[in-house]
Amino acid sequence: MRELAQFGANAAGGMDRFVYTPAWQAARDQVGRWMAEAGLEVRSDAAGNLFGRLAGVSDRTILTGSHLDTVPNGGRLDGALGIIAGLVALDALREGRRPRKSLEVVATCEEEGSRFAANFWGARAIVGVAASDEPDKLMDADGITIRQAMADVGFAADDLPSAKRRDVDAFVELHIEQGPVLEQAHVAVGIVTAITGQYRAQATVDGRPDHAGTTPMASRSDALLAAARMVQAVNQAAFDFGPPAVATVGCVAVTPGAINVVPGQATFTLDVRHPDPAELTRLVNAVRGACELIAPVIWHELMYEPPQPLDQDLDRILGECASGLALRAMRLHSGAGHDAQIFARAFPTAMIFVPSQQGRSHSPLEFTATEDIVPGVRLLAAALQRLAY
Repeated sequence: MRELAQFGANAAGGMDRFVYTPAWQAARDQVGRWMAEAGLEVRSDAAGNLFGRLAGVSDRTILTGSHLDTVPNGGRLDGALGIIAGLVALDALREGRRPRKSLEVVATCEEEGSRFAANFWGARAIVGVAASDEPDKLMDADGITIRQAMADVGFAADDLPSAKRRDVDAFVELHIEQGPVLEQAHVAVGIVTAITGQYRAQATVDGRPDHAGTTPMASRSDALLAAARMVQAVNQAAFDFGPPAVATVGCVAVTPGAINVVPGQATFTLDVRHPDPAELTRLVNAVRGACELIAPVIWHELMYEPPQPLDQDLDRILGECASGLALRAMRLHSGAGHDAQIFARAFPTAMIFVPSQQGRSHSPLEFTATEDIVPGVRLLAAALQRLAY
């Protein structure tokens, strides 16, 4: 993990490893070398997902792994740990007899959406739900389309349909929890029952730009002031709804953005999450309604990902494997989105969590000690052995 963290490391101590950039490409090349050293057959698909395969008697495949890209100034474990854990597990399993089903570890691409708002791009390519017009519509902050970014590193967007997999019987992902539940409960591993639903939107609040010195306070229509009250309302609405509801305003922008001008327009982002579909709808309505009581607001929906339950048979297998290894496990939902929620719509899917120190994630302070990682890797290997052998 320390070696992989060199690719995309920044001066702030975090990671900037965005899809189709030189840092991402270098990290991907390193993972490919490790796959080859572990005796796996290495290949790439048209999206840039990287696979290491331990061939079995059957072509039916059990898949594990995670994503290689990071959030801006992210930590070194989010995503990458699941790839390394899969490599370790397959390296151990290949020393025995040939598996009945083939085993693969995958390093997916653009799970975080840090460069392109592509919503689990690599995973969607694997299950065949990337739309044909997306390569030309999706652009990064510099106006580069995802088609051009792919071409710059040797991938052809027109070949994306070839990435669809029809041979996968199960996907099992190991990931850091990214929250404090396991650490606070002193539990070795988590078995994920469902992945939270997410609603994301941008809100626009209009006011009137006026001179900051000559406009009396009572005569102002300050867009930022109204937006600030909405931010507080979002927070209170989620508190009132109760756990596990969460709502976050992560970005705020003001126009014209001058020190001596009353803000004429304010925009802010909204991120609302809940693991129950009906409750997510109620929560979104409650949050938006609280904002609309303050001032008129225009909503632009950015993403809606419904909550995704994970496979009950795989849940049972993970529970039995944890008992066999004498590991204390607890069941919990994931408050973060993962490639697993996309895979779960196409084939049986499960997730294993290991604790996150102080619940930190999406931060350079993200950390899990080796002794807290190993139980999860043991559980992953045991589950893969049971599924493939």
